[in-house]
Amino acid sequence: MAKISVIVAAAGAGKRFGGKQNKIFARIKGQPVFIRTLEAFTSRDDVVQVQLVVSAEDMPTMKERYGGNLGFMGVAVTQGGDTRTQSVANALAKVSADADFVCVHDAVRPCVSPLWLDAVFKEAAKTGAAILAYPVHGTLKKVSAAGVIDETVSRADLWEAQTPQVFARDLLLRAYASGKSATDDAGLVEAIGHPVSVVLGDPRNIKITTPGDLALAEAVIDSLPKPKPKVTGPFDEAQW
Repeated sequence: MAKISVIVAAAGAGKRFGGKQNKIFARIKGQPVFIRTLEAFTSRDDVVQVQLVVSAEDMPTMKERYGGNLGFMGVAVTQGGDTRTQSVANALAKVSADADFVCVHDAVRPCVSPLWLDAVFKEAAKTGAAILAYPVHGTLKKVSAAGVIDETVSRADLWEAQTPQVFARDLLLRAYASGKSATDDAGLVEAIGHPVSVVLGDPRNIKITTPGDLALAEAVIDSLPKPKPKVTGPFDEAQW
């Protein structure tokens, strides 16, 4: 079984969400968003390390209010930088030497199924680099600064990248050392010439950006596909 170090990125400002606190502290079914997200990884046998990357501004709140929770979960807290790239780089510097792969996931994507994690981890083990993504289904319009449609853009072959994004440890370290820039980790790996495989994701794997997304997350979180229960004793039809 490949060993995976998980970096959960939570250092963004979340300006589009609004409010007085970072959206990672907003609650879904009574739990902070970031705790819901972390729980997807902390109980997995293949995960050997979990880091939560937070901004300097949120570090006191994280340690004082949630330090006990994170300690119990075995999650380390790492301070982020001015950009997402710098934040992930700070965590990469602390990745366990035991890890074969590094998984980067948005803290504000709490609706991720263990089955989707299984699929993207398996593909990364085969190819060295894999992400969850979903085909674009809507009609795309390129709009001018004046709010007028310039053109309709073909959606053929267009996919929206999601997280997790999973890479061989040495590959991701090399991509970050290249000095190139990109809006996600897959972009950095692409920039150094390594192909990145796409694993079919799901529209329920939403990224919470606005307050309205919280209601959507609450509506879908209980519908996420789950693994079949394991039979641990004599066959019992009730288990299935």
